[in-house]
Amino acid sequence: MEIFWAVVIVAMLTIFVILDGFDFGVGILHLLFSEDEDERTKMTQAIGPYWDGNEVWLIAGGGVLFFAFPTLYATAFSGFYLPLIMVLWLLIFRGIGLELRNLLENEIWRVIWDKAFGLASLFLAIFFGAALGNVVRGVNLGGVVDGVSRYETHNFFVPLWNSSFSPFMQEVGVLDWFTVLLGLVAATTLTTHGASWLRYKLSGRTNAKMKKLIPIFLSVQVVLVMISIVSIFALKPNPMNNFVENPLLFIFPILALAGLIGVFVMNRMNKEGAIFLSSATFIFGAILTSIMAMFPILLPSTNSVNPPLTVQSMKATDYSLEVGLYWWIFAMLLVVIYFVIVHKLFKGKLDNIGYDH
Repeated sequence: MEIFWAVVIVAMLTIFVILDGFDFGVGILHLLFSEDEDERTKMTQAIGPYWDGNEVWLIAGGGVLFFAFPTLYATAFSGFYLPLIMVLWLLIFRGIGLELRNLLENEIWRVIWDKAFGLASLFLAIFFGAALGNVVRGVNLGGVVDGVSRYETHNFFVPLWNSSFSPFMQEVGVLDWFTVLLGLVAATTLTTHGASWLRYKLSGRTNAKMKKLIPIFLSVQVVLVMISIVSIFALKPNPMNNFVENPLLFIFPILALAGLIGVFVMNRMNKEGAIFLSSATFIFGAILTSIMAMFPILLPSTNSVNPPLTVQSMKATDYSLEVGLYWWIFAMLLVVIYFVIVHKLFKGKLDNIGYDH
């Protein structure tokens, strides 16, 4: 049963990255590449009906983590306390920035909230990429110093960075060159993803601009992805062991590669829906490749004293996992109904449709 819930959590968080990821990407484009108020308004209209519903997947994923793997939830939220609080504030400013910008007809007011929305989107993309980097790299479980654990074996505390900014140290920080690299991968990936969404939902000059920008974003993304792959092999011994033992898992890196190629090809062919689906395929394949390389480990240990946290060691009781299934099915039905209604109401181009109307 714990394997099922691990799959559910990964699926929900992946859906969150794909759906709310295009919101982050549009926020970055809104900050760095919008030319005037008309274009900024259209960009916010392209995500306005969807962004709050997309964030449900993050909340729901956290809820499932809380009841299915409560020890992992408690451990992660205490160990990563500072960056999680920073993420919370960024989520707040992103939401209120998007909602408050049009409350007053004042240029200074709009500039303030536009910057809040754009900067929060950019830093959230970087922080979520860095979060994946922390999971891949691992943490100093037990707080080992000189071979002795200062905490219980599953507990840890991670500072924002360590003195050497290196992922090879036993006492690692949230930010080092490896996690920042994955943060930049995430930021460029979601920028491409946001551009593909704008091509899908807008027409006119914004659509034409995104067509020109997508190959540029994609080129930077490919270079950063290649550097990150080399870095993972330098950081983790034998990262492909699970794939060698089960060759069927190679479907995930193949999907990621197909997604990258698909974005480039479909952009040239003006297949707007296919561009977005290709970008989503890359994100799906990349996340699942990372998770499958680690499975069943949930959080590696950077020391040899305490073992990593695994699906089996962190699970709740079997009774809790079984009872939770019924409520999860009911909740998922409500979420699916909501998404079907929203996407049916706001299908097609959104250039001239304000979501508040």
